[in-house]
Amino acid sequence: MQTIVILGAAGRIGDAAARAFLDAGWRVKGVARGAKGAALAPGVEAVQANAFDREALAAACLGADIVLNALNPAYTEWEEKVLPMAENVIFAAERAGATHMVPGNVYNFGYEIGLETTEDAPQVASTPKARIRIAMEELFAARARERGVRTIVLRAGDFYGGQKPESWLDIFILAKLRKNIFTWPGPTDVPHAFAYLPDLARAFVMVAENRGGLATFERFHLAGHTLTGAQFKAATEQALGRPLTRRGVPWTLVRAGGLFVPLLREVAAMSYLWRTAHSLDGGRFARLIGPEPTTEPATAIGQAIADLGLDAPRRRAA
Repeated sequence: MQTIVILGAAGRIGDAAARAFLDAGWRVKGVARGAKGAALAPGVEAVQANAFDREALAAACLGADIVLNALNPAYTEWEEKVLPMAENVIFAAERAGATHMVPGNVYNFGYEIGLETTEDAPQVASTPKARIRIAMEELFAARARERGVRTIVLRAGDFYGGQKPESWLDIFILAKLRKNIFTWPGPTDVPHAFAYLPDLARAFVMVAENRGGLATFERFHLAGHTLTGAQFKAATEQALGRPLTRRGVPWTLVRAGGLFVPLLREVAAMSYLWRTAHSLDGGRFARLIGPEPTTEPATAIGQAIADLGLDAPRRRAA
């Protein structure tokens, strides 16, 4: 039985990946701190370790065939945390002799991102988060090149679905679903890249089980769902069986609020993705790994709504 150690196993991506690897028959160890250890998916072996304690993290990863780096600091803490954590994770993977896997996002391509973006598209540090993600992947590529530590980046669009909250779906798009309101953060005719988390998780399993013939540093793109706001709304209405009223995001107010609330400032900085048509080309994944796991959008959105209870009646206080 192969073993995967998932860092950030109590988070959105970590939880979805844990469930997929368990379903595929892997032994899954989940690294989480404090009370988060009690929130792991059933069947995951809990391991306590701090991502900023290099030796403790390395010890937690010993015996792993795969180390999945699903660590995700708060949006306002990327500058001080992402790269130090990345250094510790790649050290731990090297110590374990494991393949390091990491979920990537579209930030790397900056303002220049477009439709059918391929793995070799230019990476542009248009924003601080793009700069950080580019530097992180460059670190992993250097360790692969210089020391043979294999890293596989699996890049996808905006994640949604799974058992854990705090994605664009529940924070913005369907936050007011109980009032039959659909909120779209940009023009409704602009294509936007999405990834249904259970599909992404199954794709990680596919890559892990086909890693033998891959290079020491690999990037793959998942096409996922490319949907305009109008298409996302229609799929949501199909899933629910009722019409919704569209609303927009008042970005001027969000930017003004960012002068006082750091999280709003960070969110506003990435708002260009809702005004810029973009998608990912999944052809390389299909050629080297196999057909991409793809849940039909209305089915995926409906399951996400059910899993997160977004359409459930609010409980009244006693």
